[in-house]
This record gives sequence, structure tokens and C-alpha cells, in this order.
Amino acid sequence: MKTKRSLIPSVGILFWCCCGLLVDGNDGPMIYKDPKQPVEVRVKDLLSRMTLAEKIGQMTQIERVNATFDAMKNYFIGSVLSGGGSVPSPNATAQQWIDMVNDIQRGAMATRLGIPMIYGVDAVHGHNNVYKATIFPHNVGLGATRDPNLVKRIGAATALEVRATGIPYAFAPCIAVCRDPRWGRCYESYSEDAKLVQQFSVIISGLQGDAPSKQVKKGRPFVGGKDKVAACAKHYVGDGGTVNGINENNTIVTTEQLFDIHMPPYWSALDQRVSTVMISYSSINGKKMHANKELVTEYLKEKLKFKGFTISDWEGIDRITSPPHSNYTYSVHESVLAGLDMIMVPYLYPEFINILTDLVNKKVIPMRRINDAVKRILRVKFEMGLFENPYADNSFVDKLGCKEHRELAREAVRKSLVLLKNGKQQSPPVLPLEKKLPKILVAGTHADNLGYQCGGWTIEWQGDSGNNYTEGTTILRAINATVDPSTQVVFSERPDYNFVKDNNFSIGIVVVGEVPYAETKGDNTNLTLPWPAPDIINNVCKATKCVVVLVSGRPLVIEPYVEAMDALVAAWLPGSEGQGVADALFGDSPFTGKLSRTWFRRIDQVPMNLGDQNYDPLFPFGFGLQTTKVY
Repeated sequence: MKTKRSLIPSVGILFWCCCGLLVDGNDGPMIYKDPKQPVEVRVKDLLSRMTLAEKIGQMTQIERVNATFDAMKNYFIGSVLSGGGSVPSPNATAQQWIDMVNDIQRGAMATRLGIPMIYGVDAVHGHNNVYKATIFPHNVGLGATRDPNLVKRIGAATALEVRATGIPYAFAPCIAVCRDPRWGRCYESYSEDAKLVQQFSVIISGLQGDAPSKQVKKGRPFVGGKDKVAACAKHYVGDGGTVNGINENNTIVTTEQLFDIHMPPYWSALDQRVSTVMISYSSINGKKMHANKELVTEYLKEKLKFKGFTISDWEGIDRITSPPHSNYTYSVHESVLAGLDMIMVPYLYPEFINILTDLVNKKVIPMRRINDAVKRILRVKFEMGLFENPYADNSFVDKLGCKEHRELAREAVRKSLVLLKNGKQQSPPVLPLEKKLPKILVAGTHADNLGYQCGGWTIEWQGDSGNNYTEGTTILRAINATVDPSTQVVFSERPDYNFVKDNNFSIGIVVVGEVPYAETKGDNTNLTLPWPAPDIINNVCKATKCVVVLVSGRPLVIEPYVEAMDALVAAWLPGSEGQGVADALFGDSPFTGKLSRTWFRRIDQVPMNLGDQNYDPLFPFGFGLQTTKVY
């Protein structure tokens, strides 16, 4: 009998170990470690075991530079991010990214309960932080394609490249409805039209995978496998409607306008079971969104039944007060009670943790609010399989910047181009150009500058200038690769009138536009064509037949120069694959793009959107001339 009694515990332990479970002497089997259990059962079991410190740690997201082994373990950190331009090392390889993410994960897994951290990154037009990644056109250009399926494929390709570096979470897509092009983030918006933005929210299904068609409770997060990532719909809500287009400013709207213009893309996002929602820096009618319980908790979570987690923007809760961080206890209190679940505190995380702990211990913030936040975070982690596969592997490293993805980006460039003018009055069309011309002039600051071509959020937060920061094809290089070998291509960045006149060029191709920017640094009150573009256009177009390719994140004031041009192409911010521009210029593909934004005549008309009274644009929403494929 003694032998049998002593054997029973051993058999029990063996049973639980074979099931992949561990036994806690005090709390029984760790059900949360069993992947066969329903997600909600696992969430409930794990939550019941967590201390307050462990719960608040899950609500904390810190920057990678602070994510040491000790910080992860001692503070029970639930999430880590790379800010714009924050990388393991300059020109880091996919394997170096994987090694860094796994090193950070080891700290999280060394905690008592072994809860994996989730690593996030801004992958807003491809995996744009990473050297040699495919850089897709920014959203303003994708909106012009009128091809949601293309954008879904871009989402799937982006997910693979993000996973190639060991990262399972992308802060994308931006589903703002930009109503004022003076806003420095307008290029992150697909359109001024809510319905069009709704259509392009399908990128979420590309990033996360298609959610099963079987009946599932609306709003539940979903990630479809190791080749997919958790998506983040942002920035909730109204970020594209601020007064005068000022970033992080106040959006003044009626209830009808809010729900007709800015809210619909979030309905589509939840239909696709988006995993997370990032809250906007901006305000609605004077109320900071980071402190807006009515819209975050009562509408998004309770009415729309969103079950994933909400996340603040970078130091977003600090900006509840003016100046930022001036009353941080108030900011923590207001944001958490408003319904924010994960707080992006890149640097001052000990202060955040201490304040939130004190507020809970004093019962100023109830434990049920903390439990709700942590349930949502754990739910996403379980749904995406992070507990079963906490460490990244190198299964997808060959997908980073692969040929297939670059061809997809090239297709996106071709389809995003909008032909605004093609020939002067009573003259034949200029485009497409013949490949066999005697001599072509290529001019302009943006013709041979990959950094300018890609725009902001590329390698660095604000973008950069030059051709040494990542791999790709400039527009000049693409033209050289496209024309007949007998054609002489002459590049002069800033030619004077006499040079152009004296060289008897067959055509001049002028590539000019905006320099890179992101967020507030991109706010622009006049939207004039930046110098030296006007001089270059005048010097070339007055001396020879010319095609102007405008590289910009939004419409600009160009009416004074259009008459001198023979053809005008809006190329937006095309990304790394400039060959797509040459494809259309020389007839390897047709021009098919349509404006997803109204192109105003003068700055005093802004904001001007489709449906407004006194709608008198230079080029209306939906405009775009077409050509036919020649070759």
C-alpha cells in the first residue's frame, strides 16, 4: 500500500508534464501553459496567479534601449518597442534583429510566471526601420491605386518582413481620414474620403491573416500564424481632422461628423478582428483622446465590443497636460481610467509603474480596471501563439527585401501614379515616352535620391537624404535601365536655362518635391513647392519639352507652374522601387491612378474636400488621366 500511495503523486506529476503543464505547489496545475485550453480559460488562470507588480508590468511598454535583462525581469515588462530609427546597430541584418529580440525575451521569460513580452515596431510602409527592407509607397499613394487587394498583399508581405526580424507586432495601419493636407501626417492617410479608407483597411487582413468565417464574437483579436503579425489600427480617433491640420491638435466636430467621417474605418478594422488600437494624441472638441473615457471605454470597448488592447502613443499620456509631464500622476490616473491598457513609456517607466502602483493601492484606480487591461493584453498574446513560440527563429530571414516583395512594391508604384496633365492644348499627348530618343535630360533634386523618394518613416523617423541608407532603385537609375542603349541620358540636378537650351534635348524629365518629414515637423502652413523646384521647372520647361514628376506626401500649390509643363505626374512617396515610375513614363505599364485627395488651387482654399460647398479644385477628387501600355 505504501508503494502504491507513493506512486500516485509520481504518476500525477508525469501526467501533467506530458500534457505540457507544470504544477504549482500552491495553486495547482498551470492551465495557462496548456495550448489546448480555450484562450479565456488560460487568461483567467494566469490572471489569478499574478501580483499587482506583474499586472502593471504587463501594462508597460518600454524602448529597446532600456530593455535590459534585469529591467525585463525585475519590472515584469510586458512589451518593448523600437521608436523610429531605433535599431540594434547601423545596417543591422535580420539575424541581428532576431538576436536582439530574443535577448530581450529571455529577460521576460525568466520571470516567475514566464509571460513573454510582445515586441512592436512602426512598419507603416513596409518594414521601414530596417536596412534592405522593401519600402512600399506611403498610404497617400496606395489610396490612388483604388486597389484594396493590392494593399492586402502589401500587408501580407510586410508581415513576412517584420517576422523576418523576429518581431510579431506592427503599429499599422494608420486609418486616419486626413481632411487637411497641411497636417504633417497626411501621407499616412489613404484618403480624405472615409469610404475609401474603409476599403483600404483590408491591409489588416494582410497583416494578421483572414479571420475564420465561422461565427466569432465581434471585436476579438486574431493573428493567423507565425507568418502574420498583430496589427494596430491608429490613431483613434479624429487625428486627421485637427484645426488647421496641426498635428496633435483639436478636432472640432459634431457627433454626426465624427461618425460619418472619422469613425467608419474603425468599424471595418473591428470587423477584421484587429488586435490592438492606438489612441491619438489629438483631442475631440477639447477632450484629449488619451483621457476620453466616453470614446475609448464606453464606445470602443463596450458598444463596439472590442476585446483586444488599447495602447497609448509615444509618451502620449504625458501630453494630457500642458506642458507635457507637468502633472504625471494626473496623466496616469486619467489615461488608465479612460480605458488605456498598455502605456508606451519608452524611458520613464519606473516612474509610471510607481505612480500606477500607488494609485491602485490607494484604491483611486480600482483593481477591476487593472484586471481588464491585463486580460486584454494576455488575450492578444495567447491568440497570437506567443506563449507557445516566445522566441523568434530565422525561418523568414530570406523574405526581407526579397525579389517578390520588390516586384509587388514596383506594381504598387505603377498603380499609384496619377497623371495630371498630358500635353498642352491642341498638342498631342507626351506620355508614354519613346524608349529610343536621341537625348534625354533628367533633372531635379529627387531624381537620384532614394531617401527623398521614400519620405519620412524610412530608416530614420524623419527619413533622410541620399542613396546609402537602404537598398532600392532611384528614378534616374530606373530611367537608365529602361531606355534604349542608344539613348543618351544626361543628369543635371539643377541645370540653368542656357544649358538646357544649348543641348538640344528630346525631352526633359524633372523630378522634384518635398524633403522627408514625419509628424509635427511636417506641418506646413503654405504648402508651396519647395525651392529649388520652381527654378528647375522654369529652366527646363521653358527650354525644352518637359515632364514633371512630383514626389510629395500631399498636394502642393503648383498652379503657377502647370502651364509651362507638357506633362505632370503625381508620384507621391513611391518608396524603394523607382522602376515603377519609369515603367509608366515609357509605356511598360499604363497610367491608371486616381486622386484620393482633392488638389486645391490656392492655400486659402484649404481645407477643401469632396462634397464641400464652393468646391473649385485644380484637380478634383478621383481625377486621373489614363494611357495605354505600349511595350
